Amino acid sequence: MLDYPALAAVAAVVREGSFERAAAALGVTPSAISQRVRALEERLGGVLIVRGTTCRPTEAGRILCAHVERVRLLEGEVASALPALAGGGGTAPATLRVAVNADSLGTWFLRAATKFAHASGALLHLVREDEGYTAARLRSGEVLAAVTADPRPAPGCRIVPLGVQRYVATASPGYMRRHFPQGVDRASLALAPVLRFDQKDQMQVRWARALTGHELVAPTHWIPTTQGALEATLAGLGWGLNPLALAAPHLAAGALSELVAGRPFDLPLYWQVARLGGRLLAGLTREVVAAAGRDLLPAPTGA
Repeated sequence: MLDYPALAAVAAVVREGSFERAAAALGVTPSAISQRVRALEERLGGVLIVRGTTCRPTEAGRILCAHVERVRLLEGEVASALPALAGGGGTAPATLRVAVNADSLGTWFLRAATKFAHASGALLHLVREDEGYTAARLRSGEVLAAVTADPRPAPGCRIVPLGVQRYVATASPGYMRRHFPQGVDRASLALAPVLRFDQKDQMQVRWARALTGHELVAPTHWIPTTQGALEATLAGLGWGLNPLALAAPHLAAGALSELVAGRPFDLPLYWQVARLGGRLLAGLTREVVAAAGRDLLPAPTGA
């Protein structure tokens, strides 16, 4: 049998980041938290938490934390149907961990999250991850749902096409004059500084490959936020692929120009969600699909 007080201690340390804050959250002493975690580690024969300024779970710790979250979600469903089980004191709000890419967070996803939270009373723990890697978080059990570019359903999950997030390759007019006076081609792209989110971000590379037939190797500025990348583009720091929803007003005002007119980058997105989740995940799914339907382009036929 699993030791659920010990599992709750591990999950609290990971969630709060320290043994002291976990103790405060659970209403026990730090010593009690430490003893529960140590006893579980000894039983399993391995470390569950990497101690430090901010405590982090090991792979085994992540698996156990994911299990605890699923158990709490199911307990919340039962308590909602049978309120007497809560003992009259109510239950703590459920927390759903969801992996979302930064550009969805910066454009449409938070509207869905807000409507869901207001309607359900549940809490959300949003894990920011590149859309090409969010499904891996789902497969590992770290999250219960994900906005992803991966069309392959993870085990135990169902998948819903959300639509297409459109990007446009943009730069400021001054940047265009400095770096592309003769137009955009392989040679000029190799010399012009490009903006990328992080090493996982391959959209600019894919856009340039589709345009020129060659890999993009260029000076790179690393800008790890959606809004920061837009501001850097407006400032003339580099060229980048910005979500059309954010770039459109600046294109209309003349503050940004397309590198090549009529050459967008379209990214199909999907919603993957654990089948074992009940009404809360169903409610979140409804809001996510509705928000995507309003803000994303229709998915290609057959997606």
